[in-house]
Amino acid sequence: MNENAIRREIVEVGKRLFQRDMVAANDGNISVRVSDTTVLITPTGVSKGYMDTQSLLRVNIADGKVLNGNGKASSETPMHLTIYRNRPDVMAVVHAHPPTATGFAVAGIAFDDIALPEAVLGLGNVALTDYATPTTNEVAQVVLDKIKCSDVLLLANHGAVAVGDSLTQAYFRMESLEQVAKITLTARLLGNVNLLNTEQQSRLFDLREKMGLRDYCLSCNNCGNCTNPSAVEEHVASQASSNGVPSEAMIREIVTRIYTELSARTPR
Repeated sequence: MNENAIRREIVEVGKRLFQRDMVAANDGNISVRVSDTTVLITPTGVSKGYMDTQSLLRVNIADGKVLNGNGKASSETPMHLTIYRNRPDVMAVVHAHPPTATGFAVAGIAFDDIALPEAVLGLGNVALTDYATPTTNEVAQVVLDKIKCSDVLLLANHGAVAVGDSLTQAYFRMESLEQVAKITLTARLLGNVNLLNTEQQSRLFDLREKMGLRDYCLSCNNCGNCTNPSAVEEHVASQASSNGVPSEAMIREIVTRIYTELSARTPR
């Protein structure tokens, strides 16, 4: 997809978020990786429902410097860039404030109980971050603590973040998150949530694996498994191709995660 098409897609997703009440006023931000070193991102102070393609800014992933466009990049740019630097598989990031899901984030309630097959297949592990002051680098840090294990995050007292290998996938995950939150809240208000049993959950996670969906941890407790080299190697080996040889993408994943782990352990 060329850059003009990506710009149009960002504008369209911004309108959908606004129309579905997942953002209000100037809330939220959207970005898409357009090269190994740059992303397109929404500007600060602009309603996502009223953007045009020229509103978007091209920024450098390494330092956040604006390379093209007028205005100032989103105040949450550091969060987006942290995700891209630590998740080479991520091509798009959507940050919004879906009301029901954000209600769970404000209440400090994570989606730990598995009751909906759609939640497992569409979202995987939804981690709840610690609180961080919006627009500060604190947000990037609390996201970094969880994004290695999850494609969808609840930001404590703030909102939600969804990533994907395309903008469509990231947006759909945000939409699915809000739907799951609404259903979960309704069931709780009705007084009963029938959780899936262990066997039912296991079958769903097996199906998720067969679908090639990423899921290193069923719940993120900073256990280290997602950045532990041996754990990653075991995971990749279990998903090797039929001839027993990991794909190029899997090898890149191993190298990236080993590098991340070793960097974290190196004294500065």
